[in-house]
Amino acid sequence: MKKHSLFGIVYAATDYEEAAESIVQAARQHHTYGVSALAVHGLITAYNDPGLRSLVNQIDLVVPDGQPIRWALNMFHRTGLKDRVYGPKLTLHVLEKADRLGLNVFLYGSTQQTCSRFVEFIRKNYPGANVVGVHVDRFREATPEEDTEDIDRINSLDTHIVLVGRGCPRQERWVANHLGKVKAAMLAVGAAFDFHAGTVKQAPPWIQRAGLEWLFRMIQEPRRLWKRYLLTNSQFIFLFFRQLIFNPRNSS
Repeated sequence: MKKHSLFGIVYAATDYEEAAESIVQAARQHHTYGVSALAVHGLITAYNDPGLRSLVNQIDLVVPDGQPIRWALNMFHRTGLKDRVYGPKLTLHVLEKADRLGLNVFLYGSTQQTCSRFVEFIRKNYPGANVVGVHVDRFREATPEEDTEDIDRINSLDTHIVLVGRGCPRQERWVANHLGKVKAAMLAVGAAFDFHAGTVKQAPPWIQRAGLEWLFRMIQEPRRLWKRYLLTNSQFIFLFFRQLIFNPRNSS
């Protein structure tokens, strides 16, 4: 699996099957393994924050979640990616493998309502994937004592896969900071919780293929998301064209 730097973030040039297989291989052996599905918002947030960028680059597998990320990797590194690796869809690929192998899954983050519905979704569609625990987000950072308790609980349940839905970049920070502590594959997949729980509607496939999912989501939650997408999308476009003009074959 080749990796390439895009504006300082190291992405894997991969697809759903390869990414899911690498996750499950680590999970089965209880290897600590970090995964992030990072779209434009996450990339630009990390680009602007050196501390966060360092943490994200410690994560074992960062996949190109957004179509613009895929386009940029193809443009600057000739990766030939035919599709992005969308976090919610990658989650389903991983759950499908967990179902066949009888792996233990732990949910970390989001609200009680969303987690409850997500658990129902998993048990209905992937009954062989054992949901062994749920930790609803505190919506604050854990104290050292609470964090130790969380780690001990996850490890004591023989967890293979931790799905982390804390929103970007909080989930990326959590995954990076728990490498070597949580003996499982940890996936920062954000909106997968809400989408599969049915609490937030996904964009139609044609909108996703066009790279306009951000617009669909902003229309759904304009007050919360307009500023995020206006700023991060604009900066991504600037960086893309600057790279295209001045150094088209090197985006590090």
